[in-house]
Amino acid sequence: MNGRTAGMPSIQARLSTLWIVVMLLILSADIFGFMIPGALEGIISGTGPIQVTQELMLVFAAVLTIPIVMVYLSRVLRYEASRWANIIAAVITILFVIGGGSPYLHYYFFASVEIACMLLIIWYAWKWRSPDGSPIPAVGVRRRRMTAPAQQADGVSLN
Repeated sequence: MNGRTAGMPSIQARLSTLWIVVMLLILSADIFGFMIPGALEGIISGTGPIQVTQELMLVFAAVLTIPIVMVYLSRVLRYEASRWANIIAAVITILFVIGGGSPYLHYYFFASVEIACMLLIIWYAWKWRSPDGSPIPAVGVRRRRMTAPAQQADGVSLN
């Protein structure tokens, strides 16, 4: 065992999976929002509560890209960079979810679950310690004990 509980996924896998959940919840909330009578027509005709501009679409695209990119980055960034990237990305996304909400029950539900997942991301990243001493170490980190000095094929000690 490498310090992980048997069967528990690594911290990178947990973070990446939580970002997948957040991404799907955000998409689901948007799809549900389009089902509100008149919402889609208002967006298309420009008569909705928000004037949709290219700049606004760029901001939405940038913020919605965060969970998608974090699925990958959570698995490949080094320990310290991953910790801070996850914390910062989750805080930005929480602000977007709160600030970009709509006053509908379905949105309150989706937003609550999204925020709970992102708070869990922040908690995991904050509690994550050095990969060597972590209770949830990096993927593939294995400690081996050597009982005898390592030797090359010709019998020369490597220690």
